[in-house]
Parts: sequence; structure tokens; C-alpha cells
Amino acid sequence: MKNVDDLIESAAELAARGLSKGEIADELNVSRETASWLVERSDATTQSEGGPAQSAPTGADATTENGSRPQDIHVDWAAIGRDSKRMSHVAAAMADLLAKHGEDVDLTIGIEKAGGPIATLVARELETDLGTYTPAKHQWEEGDIEDLGGTFSRNFAGIRDRECYIVDDTITSGTTMRETIEAIRAEGGEPLACVVLADKQGLEEIDGVPVYSLVQVISVGKDD
Repeated sequence: MKNVDDLIESAAELAARGLSKGEIADELNVSRETASWLVERSDATTQSEGGPAQSAPTGADATTENGSRPQDIHVDWAAIGRDSKRMSHVAAAMADLLAKHGEDVDLTIGIEKAGGPIATLVARELETDLGTYTPAKHQWEEGDIEDLGGTFSRNFAGIRDRECYIVDDTITSGTTMRETIEAIRAEGGEPLACVVLADKQGLEEIDGVPVYSLVQVISVGKDD
């Protein structure tokens, strides 16, 4: 994807397929607020019932209601994700970041959707069981996400009061990672460390759990 216009088009396609705004945020590696804005921009191009078609402002002209575009960074790691060999090498590097935290850890939790395949490869490297967590944002459309809840898949390993690692593709705000940490602790487990491909916040820890990333993406500067 080259620019915001491509993201708006992708958001429209995903929305047409029935994905929630939270799932769209996950697919495009942007915040929920950015995903909502992208969907609203795409909706503006749809002809309203009984009215003329409207053109959505795009690119540099696209703004939010308060006059500014959402501040976010899109991370496209498809060049890694589409190739199993590349993914294996990246997963080995992520596993190496985790390996120093506990010798007896036997569980790796992947955050769905994108974190699941990565966690599978990391778990193989570390020779641990595999579990997956679907965060609340996958149900989110509008309103307070605290009213929603995430779930652990029963098709994979359970927490069972074990120490574990957490794997995801990106950290945008840290909300999903924090939710996963809390969910694991609620099940009696103890997350020892988290690892992601890219961290947009440059976080060193979340709720006392160390956070590692292969790449930290930091936005420098301000709007004109």
C-alpha cells in the first residue's frame, strides 16, 4: 500500500466482506480509531439513498471532523507474511528475544488473527505448547470496547496456571496486548514476556511484562 487512498480502498473492501471495524484495524495494522475513520471515508463515496453520490476527500485533503487526519502509522509486513521461509526466519529471531525469560516456559500464546501463525512458528522454535487469544476488538464497531470480551480458543492449549509468552504482529496503542496480559492472569497464568514484529509505541513493558520487538516505529515531528 502506497498511501492513505489505498488504505481507504482496502478498508472499504474489508467492510464489504463483513469484517468489523476492530477486525479491519487488525488487518491493516492501524488503530481502531484510524480503522473507523478509513471506513467512514470509504462510506462517503457511496451514494446515499435518494440523494446524489458524494466524493470522499482522499490523500492530503482527507480530514477528520475536527480538521485533522488521525495520527497513525501503517505497517505492511506482507512481504514476510506471504512467504513461509521468511516467516520461519523472523519467528526464529522473535523466539531468540524471548528465550532468556524462563527455562521452563512451555506455552506460547498468539493473539489472533495475525499473531496466531507467527506464534505457531515461535512455539516450534521454543518447543512449547500453543494457545491463541481472540481480543475484544474483533467484535468492536463503535462505542466502549470495555463492554466486550476476548476469548481463548478451546482448540489449542489452555493456560492451566502456566507461565507463558505472548506473540503478536504489531503494537499500535498497547491496548490489545494489555488485554491479553489481563486475560492470561485471570486464568491463573503468568506472562513472562511479549514479542512483536513492530512496535509503534516504543514500549519497554506493559503491566510489568517486558515487551520486545524486531522493529520500533517512532513518528517524529508534528502536523503543519
